[in-house]
Amino acid sequence: MVKAVLRGLAAALVVLSTTVSSPTHAAETLSLSEAVAHLPLGTESRDGYSRESFRHWNAGDAPADGCHTRSEVLIHEAVEPPLVGPNCRLEGGRWWSYYDAISVTLASGLDIDHMVPLAEAWDSGASAWTAQRRERYANDQGQEASLVAVTARSNRSKADQDPAQWLPPAADAHCRYATEWVSTKLRWSLAADDAEVAALRELADACPQQTVEYELAP
Repeated sequence: MVKAVLRGLAAALVVLSTTVSSPTHAAETLSLSEAVAHLPLGTESRDGYSRESFRHWNAGDAPADGCHTRSEVLIHEAVEPPLVGPNCRLEGGRWWSYYDAISVTLASGLDIDHMVPLAEAWDSGASAWTAQRRERYANDQGQEASLVAVTARSNRSKADQDPAQWLPPAADAHCRYATEWVSTKLRWSLAADDAEVAALRELADACPQQTVEYELAP
């Protein structure tokens, strides 16, 4: 009996030691207004930007599944799961594009939107990153807000605009959109300019119940 207890204690100490020795980034939860106040202010510059500076889509979070990031996000976000065939060919399935409140039944009709567009990320600090960090950003599935499946039409309407210039056509989506935009910027320590912050403050005032949860990107 004593030996069994000792073995149990030893196992617990091993688990505790492993947990303590593995550094993690604690998740932060803030009200939307507090989160907006945490955004670093900066002057944006697009000098030197190229979409090719952000490698995407790569092999995704599970390279062995044969699906790249785009397909993994589609599979994860499906309201009704598609059939996954050879070479990760998706058949069937259904998705909800929250930007414009449209149900979509063809994966080809969807874009995977970078919540904070690649060009906006570049303007806001990613220009100073390594190529490897930009690739991690462009394929980030560590936070659901970072990548979102939406209609191609709504994504292309948004283009590289920030919330001072564009909001989803579905008015009911504005609070969620503001929350996901801010959480993505905070996750990646990206700056915001004056006009963007002003627009986000207005959204925060209109969405007092919204909270922002984020974890710093590795």
